[in-house]
Amino acid sequence: MLKRFVLLALVSVATMAITSSAQFGDSEYAHIPAYHPAPPAASQKLPSLMKPDQLFGENAQYSYQTHAYELAPKIAKALYQQPCYCYCDRSGHKSLHSCFEGTHGAECATCLKELYYTYQQSQKGKTGAQIRAGIIRGDWKQINLENASYIR
Repeated sequence: MLKRFVLLALVSVATMAITSSAQFGDSEYAHIPAYHPAPPAASQKLPSLMKPDQLFGENAQYSYQTHAYELAPKIAKALYQQPCYCYCDRSGHKSLHSCFEGTHGAECATCLKELYYTYQQSQKGKTGAQIRAGIIRGDWKQINLENASYIR
């Protein structure tokens, strides 16, 4: 009887340890959101990105919101290859590109920071895969949106 109790106690402790490490560890990044591993084929037409002049109200409240939509078409193929850590893939987005097909990108600091990060890295000649590695590491978090509208 005592052996069963000890065994049950050990199993319970092990289960709690595994569960709490999954809940409170850095498990957020264990799931990489949806992305495309390669650029679109030359014959593939990507969905249209929203134009900056289509943004209004809260979606155009800050210059970095509309500026992001000016930059997005310049890096559309790179955006297509990036995951989005706001986890909008749970609502059907296929990559960071999807965020800027509508107003979602303007409403989400994560999407905006990832776009600016992707743009900066693209300007440095980084590949989609290299940019994605930085996004997965969380390098996009260093982007300061207050200064982002100055990024050219």
